[in-house]
Amino acid sequence: MTAESLDVFLALAEDMADAAGAIVRGHFRQPVAVDDKPDLTPVTVADREAEAVMRRMIAARFPDHGIVGEEGGAESAGASHVWVLDPVDGTKRFITGNPLFGTLIALLRDGEPILGVIDMPILGERWCGAAGQATRFTSAAGTATARVRACPRLADATLYATSPHMFEGPDQAAFERVRRAVKVPLYGSECYGYGLLASGYNDLTIEADMAPYDYLAQVPVILGAGGSMTDWAGAPLRLGSGHRVLAAGDPACHAAALRLLQGD
Repeated sequence: MTAESLDVFLALAEDMADAAGAIVRGHFRQPVAVDDKPDLTPVTVADREAEAVMRRMIAARFPDHGIVGEEGGAESAGASHVWVLDPVDGTKRFITGNPLFGTLIALLRDGEPILGVIDMPILGERWCGAAGQATRFTSAAGTATARVRACPRLADATLYATSPHMFEGPDQAAFERVRRAVKVPLYGSECYGYGLLASGYNDLTIEADMAPYDYLAQVPVILGAGGSMTDWAGAPLRLGSGHRVLAAGDPACHAAALRLLQGD
């Protein structure tokens, strides 16, 4: 893939984030009906409308591309290029007026995440990552290169997870081993913790009970900022990678966390 074609895809992804963000902001802190999906997770008109507009934009530009979305399911998921969408990552925060939710957009080529956008529509912050490129962070202050920070020791590390309740059974014991080893464990981040990691304000993000649309967009963002992101076995993340992820800014910190997650 040429840099030019990747830039075209990235431009579309940013246009999609703009369109989805406009919809979500229009519903934020407004009366909205909340429905329960079969798995009892909530969904609103903001989730559905934001994903629908992104799907239409992809179909108009690249009708041969596949799409996997949290709300609309899979279309042509076996295509060479597949977009993975989470219109509102953190719907529970959205419906309770908490601004720490985001829109996640990933593009996979032959199963590998090559492009990712973390957009925080209420905060006005956005991270964009693409294969072979440095991650960009955009906010009201302008655009800058995002870069992870050095933190080789878990004892000095800050750790984010969305919730301690996402870890059950063996996952809980594994997570607790890392939590006890770090300096500052924090919760409530959703996708924002990954952006903070890419910009050098966080050292580790560990999560479980995840679906691919919850984490694939973060992979190019973290890698393009100089970090690492894998499953709990240390394997690269793909569409079928399962529900456990680990992101770290420092390779030594990543390796140490992996050892604890695996019980070593």
